[in-house]
Amino acid sequence: MAIAADDYIRGVLAGDRTLLARAITLIESNSPRHTEQARQVLEALLPHSGQALRIGITGVPGVGKSTFIEALGMKLCEAGHRVAVLAVDPTSSLSGGSILGDKTRMENLSRHEHSFIRPSPSGGAWGGVGRKSRESVLLCEAAGYDIVLVETVGVGQSETLVHSMVDCFVVLMLAGAGDELQGMKKGIIELADLLVMTKADGENRLRAEQAAGDLRMVVRLLASITPGWETRVVLTSSLQGLGIDELWQSVLDYQEQTRASGFFVEKRRRQNGEWLKALVGEELNRMFFEHPAVQRRWPETLLLVEQGKLPLLTALQRLKTAFNTGDESSFS
Repeated sequence: MAIAADDYIRGVLAGDRTLLARAITLIESNSPRHTEQARQVLEALLPHSGQALRIGITGVPGVGKSTFIEALGMKLCEAGHRVAVLAVDPTSSLSGGSILGDKTRMENLSRHEHSFIRPSPSGGAWGGVGRKSRESVLLCEAAGYDIVLVETVGVGQSETLVHSMVDCFVVLMLAGAGDELQGMKKGIIELADLLVMTKADGENRLRAEQAAGDLRMVVRLLASITPGWETRVVLTSSLQGLGIDELWQSVLDYQEQTRASGFFVEKRRRQNGEWLKALVGEELNRMFFEHPAVQRRWPETLLLVEQGKLPLLTALQRLKTAFNTGDESSFS
């Protein structure tokens, strides 16, 4: 049975987790028949969004993102917060399916009445962020969640994409895995507002402390992307609950400092502009490849480029001509 836009809107505002999940499914849909309804829902809910603290969490596979998020999320829920987790899963390049395992790995948090966990396939999106993750954040905020955690696939070349949709960017690292310095690019460290050394317990405690010391020295040599803020390095053990309080206090300190300086609001403003540019690019891309003249000539053009018989710039110019005028004579 189809759900009306007004029903989605009322359900989300009432904090109905089932309707919130279905509303997110609606905006994630690529079907043209859902586009107008998704627009209506987002337009109505936008005035009710924007009040949550948005935190991006990333790290290499095996660093313990899910365990960390569950430990942090449970602490926040028990303190009276309402926590939404948008866990963006990798999408298979072969099947197009996603590995939606995060919800099963956060068993305690997923059962808490003040939490909402949404695994969303990345759809191959650059940087591991779902194509509609930003809109999902707005829906969660409209549903009354005051903290939104965005878990990404892992560290890659495009962490600016993650950084562009959150207030505070947290990078998780694992001592002894060879990634604390060697695998971390300078740009990633500069983007991080907080660096968290995970699994700092047992035999790994000493390695974690040594790696944290090395990171602190590196951080002092780099300029933070946030004016006036020096990136902090925190040691945590999610299984033992160690360092979670310190980590959360650092997040609050970051929020307080950036709000006082005006950077918090300015960053949100710039993010909205970047968001619009991304959506325009996405829509233009869709319009281009759905154009009849482009669709008719695309297979032939692609084959010639793959065979090395047509320069890329020439192919681009011919496709642009077909798109702009519908004239395919340039292909003859």
